[in-house]
Amino acid sequence: MGLTSNNVLVSAVVLAVLLFVGTVWLWPRLARRNWRAVSGRIGLLLTTQVVVFASVGLCANQAFGFYAGWADLFGQENGEGVVVDHDGPGGGPLQLVDTQEVKVAGGSRPRVGGQIQKIDIVGRTTRIATPAYVYLPPEYFQSRYRTRTFPAATVLTGYPGTAEALIKGLHYPQTAHELARDGAMQPMILVMLRPTVAPPRDTECVDIPGGPQTESFFARDLPDAVSAHYRVGEKPGSWGIIGDSTGGYCALKLAIHHPEVYAAGAGLSAYYKAPIDPTTGDLFHGNTELRNSADLRWYLKHRLAPDTSLLVSSSKVGEADYQDTLQFIELVKSKRPTRISSIILDSGGHNFNTWRREIPRTLEWMSGRLSDR
Repeated sequence: MGLTSNNVLVSAVVLAVLLFVGTVWLWPRLARRNWRAVSGRIGLLLTTQVVVFASVGLCANQAFGFYAGWADLFGQENGEGVVVDHDGPGGGPLQLVDTQEVKVAGGSRPRVGGQIQKIDIVGRTTRIATPAYVYLPPEYFQSRYRTRTFPAATVLTGYPGTAEALIKGLHYPQTAHELARDGAMQPMILVMLRPTVAPPRDTECVDIPGGPQTESFFARDLPDAVSAHYRVGEKPGSWGIIGDSTGGYCALKLAIHHPEVYAAGAGLSAYYKAPIDPTTGDLFHGNTELRNSADLRWYLKHRLAPDTSLLVSSSKVGEADYQDTLQFIELVKSKRPTRISSIILDSGGHNFNTWRREIPRTLEWMSGRLSDR
């Protein structure tokens, strides 16, 4: 059973309850002072605490999508992508793996609830391979829209994150469905995945010298693969990108570096400079230009301002990036034609609950800046 399986979580909770009851029941029998009784008490307490902590951890992982599987949890994922021979039979940059319904009324019928498709993407130029989920709105399946194209938004999690968390935890498809149904946004295609395309390494959406070309994957390979298989608008203004935390940094950077691809970028609880830590390793290999470009404030000060729209979010209480976000807003306001908007909450931590509050307005904002042609 997988790390994110409900069966694993239920089993851990049941075991924790049984151990707690067993400890209470057996404690009088283990009240003696001989070594067997002392060892028994230590064993029961230790085992119960481990299982309780495991239950809490599994529950938190279900809610926030930190790790996708056991290998991810224990750092055993070490692949940097898979090279696929596209000249062979069945090859291609995008393969449909599975479909699932959207958890809305009438969701079993794509023409009513839309559909979520699980896909595998292989970058033609970067050879990066990663799974993703594509949300197709109900209009995509309706006959009167059969010749229509739709705007698309890449949606990224934080690090390490899981693509499933964007569906189960942050409810992007359900929110997009409800907003479009109520006329608050236009129907959009959402391409949902995590920025960790070379697990377990946190590449910060950087083209690493001699390593994964993550920025190129998101700027070129992903839009090309999706546009070749789905009815996405062909104009430069047809694509946007949204992310939280690490995904938020990536979203802002890709919109700033590649305005010809992403007409809008929204960073929820984002930061503005790629960190260097044990999860990232050496991202730049002494390349000063690459390091400077990964600092969004440096880039905006020293490069031509991009013609793109940016949205940032933070909280006055609860977010460590609040002051940095205010400074970033002031900087962008002086860098036309770049446009900046913001969502500033009175309070809210760096978590799913905060982002769920911001996602509806973010999708509305994104919808108003993308073309469906």
